[in-house]
Amino acid sequence: METKEEIWELRLYVAGNTPKSQTALTNLKKYCEEYLKDKYVIEVIDLLVKPQLAEGDQIFAVPTLVKKVPEPIRKIIGDLSNKEKVLVGLNIRPAIK
Repeated sequence: METKEEIWELRLYVAGNTPKSQTALTNLKKYCEEYLKDKYVIEVIDLLVKPQLAEGDQIFAVPTLVKKVPEPIRKIIGDLSNKEKVLVGLNIRPAIK
């Protein structure tokens, strides 16, 4: 049985506080506020601080966004500036108004 109030668990892997990392986080927050209002958690992992965490999600490039929940797990590499690619990648269907 699927619940409508499932919390999306998103993990953004970055390497330091670079402009690309900042852009990725800004874009991600914007999309989440627009499409997943109050239904998401973003965890930012800086691989310069915790490089061992890259192995668990098999991170080969940064920034990389990993959607842990709801399944299936999805990954998107880059600064997330292509909104359509991010929404398709995360399997978010914009609500029809």
